[in-house]
Amino acid sequence: MSYPNPLSGQNAGPVAAAERLVSLDTLRGVAVMGILVMNVYAFAMPLAAYSNPMIMGGADALNVGTWFFTHLFFDQKFMSIFAMLYGAGMVLMMNRVETRGAEFAPVFYRRSAWLIVIGLLHAYFIWFGDILFHYALMGMVIFLLRKAAPGTLITIACVVLPVTLLINFGSSFYLEALQSDVTEIERQQADGAVLDDEQQQRLDEWEEVRAVFAPNEEDIATEVAAYRGTYIDALTHRAPFVAFIQVNLTLAFVMWRVGGLMLLGMALMKLGVLSGERSSRFYRTLVLAGYGTGLPLVILSAVLLEAHEFDPLFVARYGGIPNYFGSILVALGHIGAVVLVVKSGALEALVDRFAAVGRLALSNYLVQSLIMTSLFYGYGLGLYAEVPRILQQGFVAALIGLQLLISPWWLAHFRFGPAEWLWRSLTYGQRQPMRR
Repeated sequence: MSYPNPLSGQNAGPVAAAERLVSLDTLRGVAVMGILVMNVYAFAMPLAAYSNPMIMGGADALNVGTWFFTHLFFDQKFMSIFAMLYGAGMVLMMNRVETRGAEFAPVFYRRSAWLIVIGLLHAYFIWFGDILFHYALMGMVIFLLRKAAPGTLITIACVVLPVTLLINFGSSFYLEALQSDVTEIERQQADGAVLDDEQQQRLDEWEEVRAVFAPNEEDIATEVAAYRGTYIDALTHRAPFVAFIQVNLTLAFVMWRVGGLMLLGMALMKLGVLSGERSSRFYRTLVLAGYGTGLPLVILSAVLLEAHEFDPLFVARYGGIPNYFGSILVALGHIGAVVLVVKSGALEALVDRFAAVGRLALSNYLVQSLIMTSLFYGYGLGLYAEVPRILQQGFVAALIGLQLLISPWWLAHFRFGPAEWLWRSLTYGQRQPMRR
């Protein structure tokens, strides 16, 4: 399978079909499908159950086994690949646009600004788990390092990636102290004491973070009722939570984890890793090293989480560390495996289908949200909090199969997916040709 030159052409504009890199498109298709395996938990159940199988399904072997499998191979792994590919795309687009004699910055910032708008609409009106807003926002920052050498990018990535863990570690002690204070204040209140302003402030502060940090049965019941209700019920419940995570998640996670992975993706693109330019031996080594070091860490993560009953304080302080790093290593193993298949020419028909999904990644990602919320939310089939994990994966498999079938057919008739067409038309300020 050949790898066309991504720098051909003369004008700034959307990537032509002949300029596509098969490895990048295939990786993007695999990533958007892999993300769905984890996202379905947040579509189908209260958010607290996403990483804690005890909240829904309990100790049932099939429930725990499904959680363990997805934690091992999918949790944060495909999100990591997607973030790396965003950084890689930035490098590819920069090279292509600047080689054609156009300025890259105006194009990139218009592109990012419109993606922020799409992400906001997605997050507030369809599903709270949107990643587009954060990717576009972080991309605007990472853009400043687009011309740095690969070694510099990797060094900076290694510096910023652990910052999230330091924030979590410090926050865990603060939250523990706040929880302890609130317990004492509530005891005094039960004894008839009149609260002063400082005590009331502590109670209000705890109320703001409790539903996210340590939801109780009432919080979970409220969430279930909202998403089993009408569209307005879901929207009303979702909006303040989206605002909360777009601020707090950006400061505590996106700037460091997502930003670091984007930097790593830029470096891997410049080194020819993501574009499939390295030797097959290199990718075999990447597979062995990534899985050999990453999977033991992820297994350790699962064992520790189960042993500590998924205690959120333990997760924030120590329990999240093994998977935080292990997921990046496993993601690199996944990358090596996918590129090996692409380079070998094996499974070419399947590779072509995943590449088609990757070329329509934005549309496929948004369609996943539309279909899954229609299946699980009350204004659709109302299956929220009703379907066990293993059956949720059945919905995932069906939707993946559907998108693998439809994406090549769509590209045989149209140049872009509907979301890609809109995004590009807005970016370049003119209506893009849609039909082939």
